[in-house]
Amino acid sequence: MHEIKCPNCGKTFKVDETSYAAILAQVRGKEFDEELHERLAQLEKSNDERLRQLKREHESELELAEEKTKSRSKEEILELKQQIFELNSSLKTKDAETKVREQSLKEKYENMIDFQKEEIERLKDMKARQSTKMVGETLEQHCENEFNKLRATGFKNAYFEKDNEVSKSGSKGDYIYKETDENGTEIISIMFEMKNENETTATKHKNEDFLKELDKDRNEKNCEYAVLVSLLEQDSELYNTGIIDVSHRFPKMYVIRPQFFIPMITLLRNAALNSMQYKNELVAIRNQDIDISNFEKDMNDWKESWANTMKNAGKKHLEAIEQINKAIKDLEKTRDALMMSDRHLSSAENKLENLTIKRLTKGNPTMAQKFEDAKKN
Repeated sequence: MHEIKCPNCGKTFKVDETSYAAILAQVRGKEFDEELHERLAQLEKSNDERLRQLKREHESELELAEEKTKSRSKEEILELKQQIFELNSSLKTKDAETKVREQSLKEKYENMIDFQKEEIERLKDMKARQSTKMVGETLEQHCENEFNKLRATGFKNAYFEKDNEVSKSGSKGDYIYKETDENGTEIISIMFEMKNENETTATKHKNEDFLKELDKDRNEKNCEYAVLVSLLEQDSELYNTGIIDVSHRFPKMYVIRPQFFIPMITLLRNAALNSMQYKNELVAIRNQDIDISNFEKDMNDWKESWANTMKNAGKKHLEAIEQINKAIKDLEKTRDALMMSDRHLSSAENKLENLTIKRLTKGNPTMAQKFEDAKKN
């Protein structure tokens, strides 16, 4: 900021750089003009004095010079008049040519306007005669044609076809775009919906009316993005500005005009390609996790199988021990029985050794008599 003091009132006020520069330029310009006028006046005065002096010193030469100057001036005037005449003639010619050209351009412009009016009327008439289905198919055909122009060069590995599979809810989108890399990993997938309507239709739809259904179709067909290609609300400043992101309503969803159809695919595709490295790394990590999980599962299965085998072996071992114990008990019973039999046999032998006729006939006088008689005989 600069401070300037008024020479009349003595008041000081502040001005910014721009205002200060402007005031300074005005002051300098005024001073320069005054100085210039002053110097010009001095030069004029000096020249007049010099001329008067030369006139006094060389009066005869001056008269001769004046005559020559007048004669030369007449010739120059005549020459200038001729040039003026020629310039006027040229200007008239150029003016005529310009008017002719202007007339030609005017006629051409008027013809173009008439042609455009006729074309607009023709299009209006064509749209008026089209059904709603025909209008929609016209937009779909436009987008399909635009894609097919670049399919061979820019989208060799892309899938772009009509969505003919009706979902469980009974709805479907218009087109599905999918692209995978050489390993079969999906790069990007887009569900497209194309919406147009006849200008003479009484009830006008809005883009907002189709977003929810588009989001449902996208989810049912497992597409990552959803794009509404729309000619609805043709006077909307919002939708006429370009690509409109409506992700605040539905995730990864956009509304575009038909001229942004290919740029939209290219934009999303390039972004997806840039993120493929991270996707591949995630896939590799996921595969590693799967390998580790499979290894852990196989190890756990083996451990479980080994544990079951050991459990069954343990059961059989216990059964064998029980059988052995049972057999031992049976052998012990057999041993005890044999020992008891031995005792009985020993007792029998002892009894047999102690068996005599006297003992046999003891208490039986009849048998004693008989054994006595038999002994005598």
